[in-house]
Amino acid sequence: MLHMPLGFEGHSASSKLTRRQLLHVGGLSTLGLGLPSALRASDPGLPARAREPRAQASASEKSCIFIVMGGGPSHVDIWDMKPQAPVEVRGPYKPIATSVPGVHINELMPRLSKMSQHYSIIRSMTHTASIRNHPDAMHNCLTGQAKAPDDAPCYGSVMAKLRPSKRVMTPNVWLHRCDGNTTVFCSPFISQGGFLGRPYAPFFVGNSTNHPAMPNFQLSELDSVASTSPRRTLEREELLGRLEPSLNSTTGYRAATGWDEVRQRAVDLATGPNGRLPFDLQQEPAKVRDRYGRHPLGQYLLMARRLVESGVGFVSVNGWCGFAPGEGSQGGAASFTWDMHGGGMGQGNIFGNGSYGLGWALPRLDEALSALLEDLHVRGLLKNTLVVVVGEFGRTPKIETNNGISGRSHWPACFSAVLAGAGIGGGVYGASDKIGAYVKDQPVPPQVLGATLYHALGVPLDSKVGARPITTGEPIHELFS
Repeated sequence: MLHMPLGFEGHSASSKLTRRQLLHVGGLSTLGLGLPSALRASDPGLPARAREPRAQASASEKSCIFIVMGGGPSHVDIWDMKPQAPVEVRGPYKPIATSVPGVHINELMPRLSKMSQHYSIIRSMTHTASIRNHPDAMHNCLTGQAKAPDDAPCYGSVMAKLRPSKRVMTPNVWLHRCDGNTTVFCSPFISQGGFLGRPYAPFFVGNSTNHPAMPNFQLSELDSVASTSPRRTLEREELLGRLEPSLNSTTGYRAATGWDEVRQRAVDLATGPNGRLPFDLQQEPAKVRDRYGRHPLGQYLLMARRLVESGVGFVSVNGWCGFAPGEGSQGGAASFTWDMHGGGMGQGNIFGNGSYGLGWALPRLDEALSALLEDLHVRGLLKNTLVVVVGEFGRTPKIETNNGISGRSHWPACFSAVLAGAGIGGGVYGASDKIGAYVKDQPVPPQVLGATLYHALGVPLDSKVGARPITTGEPIHELFS
């Protein structure tokens, strides 16, 4: 069943016909594409609620790349190491100094250690409720709310509503679907757009069997939006032109309208090449792709950079590092590198080099994230691009051993996040106790992270979507230099 995008309901039988046809032509509903604000305002045929005021255009240049470390990364092994703690807490890795005095991170991330002036580490993330399951914890983190209702829209959907892009048709992209049982390992509400509806949901690209680190990667999502093929889409556009001629009596051609422009942009997106260009990593030099890393996380982050350059306002990236050579999911969810239970789920040692081991994951995070920050900085994009790196929770401070194999379980009381760009300086905010079990000072629940994100993107914190405020938190002003 096709769902009409918000604000697309017509005021006459004829307008309903052509707009319904538009959904078939461009697949707008399944793409989650909203009508650009400038065109909403210029089309007198749209109802008043579709022409509601939007945020100031001058702030719309800011973008966000939100990296979801799905599964819950071990904060005490990555960003908040405890070298003085007992061995059953601290693990085998050593901390190394960074470019910011007094700040240390895992030794497996030497590139990021040299770039810490560009990012801040929040070591006091916490859930106010003891949420130990993936979907609830992730839903709260992705909505910036504590005890978020099921219909709460995620950040990308809110930003798509408040900041519809004037350069691209889809302002909200999610790179790499959550494979497997999404009701267990991923918030089932991500793809729905919350109460805002599917037009504000993200456009999903990629999965574990079709991702840009693969030589035969195909952007099949746009083909599916076009129903069968780009050629078929063009045929439907030609048909729609005959259904709605709107001929100019002088020129003999259809009069150009805001709606015509929207329809044409939808067709361009589905048929390319311009709509597909931001996703085409073949346009990048081989050395750039190598620098990001020829693995899913690296190639997705490179794609994210291309997307924000093209005008996409919010890009979420599933922080999946791919499978280690000769391995598959090893008992875990295919897209969740950081759910490192160890022997408890047959995944292998958390400190090993397998698909669910830090020896595999951290070098790839180091390679990809450092390349993204470096690339954004060199291109002058970092000042207007917020980068967020966070999982839905942390992992138990005490190492657990099952079948002789080490792992850590879910831990919502204390975890870490990393923020960079959009005016954020280097350093550390907040602190955990001596073993990383609980927040020692400056707790940061999801609503505070959310307020900080909106503040960094220049969104007034008293903004609302519908009747609901976008946040109930206060931003962390100390992060901004």
